Amino acid sequence: MILIAPLLALAFSAPQDDLPTVRYPVLVAEAASAGGFVPRGWLLESSATGDLDGDGRPDLTFALHMADPANVLKNEGGFCGETIDTNPRILGIALARPSGGYRLVVQNHSLVPRRDNACADDWFSSDGEMGGGLSIARGNVVITLGRFMSAGGWGMGRTVFTLRWRENALRVIGFDVLNVQRNSGAIASLSINYLTRKVRIAHGTTDSDKEKVRWSRLPGAGLPTIDAVGDGLEYDPAGLAGAL
Repeated sequence: MILIAPLLALAFSAPQDDLPTVRYPVLVAEAASAGGFVPRGWLLESSATGDLDGDGRPDLTFALHMADPANVLKNEGGFCGETIDTNPRILGIALARPSGGYRLVVQNHSLVPRRDNACADDWFSSDGEMGGGLSIARGNVVITLGRFMSAGGWGMGRTVFTLRWRENALRVIGFDVLNVQRNSGAIASLSINYLTRKVRIAHGTTDSDKEKVRWSRLPGAGLPTIDAVGDGLEYDPAGLAGAL
């Protein structure tokens, strides 16, 4: 740490509120394919199909990534790279129409936060050390945020949201957090099933299959919508993630 700490001061790191201001577009209401929802200045980063509303037709989820050079900032000193891409993302959900094509039902730009630290992997990129991205599994949308620091922190892990289209909204039914300390080998995990309100917390180590497990119930009721989550990396129902 004696050698790394001075260099970290040269690596770009800023609070989300200090990043360049972005004006988010309103996506079109209908399109024939994922590409039809992409506005000027944005790229279709990934997409997946599967039946989300139970009508037998394959629905669509997609991620858009802004491509504005003004949001690619210089990393003074070059530690952890010469630049950092702070361009934001939009997550979209579009349900299949009986006549063909899709209608947009969800547009969210808060769950996947913008990259704000040059030494942190891009948490949504599938190429990251812990792997991020989106998929559709068993009729649910799964959003994974991978966490890994090449310098400035020993922790790594994943934050995973499982969401279901229910009562005309995309709602969280599962929330999972995995934390691993690379220096000590300590592992902590949290799994919340919003349908049953069951909470599983486990602690262990990387060199053993044994773990201490504690079960409890999540207070409250209901299924939060994707927009109620806010920043996915800051989401902490009942303070459970922060207490791991």
